[in-house]
Amino acid sequence: MVILALMVSGVTGVIVGWRLVAAGRVSVWVGQGALFGVLGVLSLGTGRVPLSPKVWWGWALLAGAGSGVALYLATVSFVWLIRRWRVFERHIAEIYDQRKGLSLPVALAVAALLVSPGEELFWRGLFQPRLAEAAGWAGGSVLTWLVYVVANVASGSLPIVAAAVVSGAVWGALALWTHGVVASMACHMAWTGLMLAAPPPRP
Repeated sequence: MVILALMVSGVTGVIVGWRLVAAGRVSVWVGQGALFGVLGVLSLGTGRVPLSPKVWWGWALLAGAGSGVALYLATVSFVWLIRRWRVFERHIAEIYDQRKGLSLPVALAVAALLVSPGEELFWRGLFQPRLAEAAGWAGGSVLTWLVYVVANVASGSLPIVAAAVVSGAVWGALALWTHGVVASMACHMAWTGLMLAAPPPRP
């Protein structure tokens, strides 16, 4: 019951957090940083977050990091093409504009070292394995991905939703492969770090 309550509260927190960001009540850095910092710690505190039981953690780490680089290159290519759509370009600009006043090291620390691990610990470390217990790993992966996408739709941001659809599928697949969180966490952290350090160029 405790884990179920954490799962429901976490999803609700993501939706509410994105609505607050969309309304301009909090910045994405404060909102997402605080939320996933807490969710990551609480997820770990359950003692039910598997690291990589099916694949040696070293291979999982390397595969995850490599997947993060590949996902970054695919994202840059996609964004470079889609930015010709003015609405999408405006939404991208709004995301990066929220970094104003934050140095790159601070932004990297919040996004790549706090938000990304926290997201993975909650979604792929706690949420997906618990659903897998009821629906099997394939079913749990699909259900987690669907809930993840729906929760991120609350952002009202096309790039965020697109990232949730594609990246969420990649991270879920890595967790499905390893039955743990190491690979997806490495991928998420690498992708986020690269997206901040080398943003997609304008067309």
